[in-house]
Amino acid sequence: MTEKRDFLTLSDLGRDGLLSLLERSEELKRLRGAPSHPRPLAGKTVAVLFEKASTRTRISFEVGIAELGAHPLTLVSRDLQIGRGESIEDTARLLSRYVHAIAYRTFGHDRVESLAKNASIPVINALTDLHHPLQLLADLMAVRAATGGRLEGVKVAWIGDGNNVAHSWIEAAGLVGLDLALACPPAHRPHGSIVAAAAATGRGRVTIVESPDEAVRGANVVTTDVWASMGQEGETDERKRAFAGYSVTVARMKLAAAGAIFLHCLPAHRGEEVEAAVIDGPASRVWDEAENRLHTQKALLERLVMGVR
Repeated sequence: MTEKRDFLTLSDLGRDGLLSLLERSEELKRLRGAPSHPRPLAGKTVAVLFEKASTRTRISFEVGIAELGAHPLTLVSRDLQIGRGESIEDTARLLSRYVHAIAYRTFGHDRVESLAKNASIPVINALTDLHHPLQLLADLMAVRAATGGRLEGVKVAWIGDGNNVAHSWIEAAGLVGLDLALACPPAHRPHGSIVAAAAATGRGRVTIVESPDEAVRGANVVTTDVWASMGQEGETDERKRAFAGYSVTVARMKLAAAGAIFLHCLPAHRGEEVEAAVIDGPASRVWDEAENRLHTQKALLERLVMGVR
């Protein structure tokens, strides 16, 4: 019997696993719609459990699971007993008897860890407050497309909140050798332990700065996220004040390297974290990035469910 594997952070793949998964994602993108597209999950069911709202995660999983031949089972917590207090542990044990994998979009990272610990089937982190590794798979695929397959040494500028997506960028830097500069207000910097873990790999570089211009100067990739994530709506006004001056503007993009691309995990608030002329302009790769969620998640499901190395 194949050992169960989970995907809770990028580090669960390791460097070689991450790179090979990106290569498989690119192959599945080329095969999409072709008679030769694999359907390795035929006859299986994958549950996608939501405690947070979703557009890209829900659609990309439902479409991708179906294209792999499986049945997508979308579950919203408010409609389930977990929404009335049934434990995560019992939910994990129950779903393990019905389906072949679970993707879980939730709040605290401890919740997805508990689900994985108590499930006998693969569990995928579809977003927690601490990490968003699925987004980074899509982002790295977009970077490879822009650099001819190169990741090591690529200079990336993150502008804004040191949030879950920023944490996964930091992990990526340590795995594949990115030169990552994060410009964050002092009160919104990423977790020091995550930065330290990336530094301990001995690959890449992670620098925390206050000046967005300093981070962007010479960057090959400029990326950002909304200033107030899900669950932080009550902090919107405070965050607008804290992040004033942290917008990705046309003028700021001119500081980046020639041919630099812009990424955003979406949804975007034009006029706040990014100017419309940037996200809708020639440097933007946000729609390729969003599409990549489909291809990378298919590759991930194939690997975890079928035990592909």
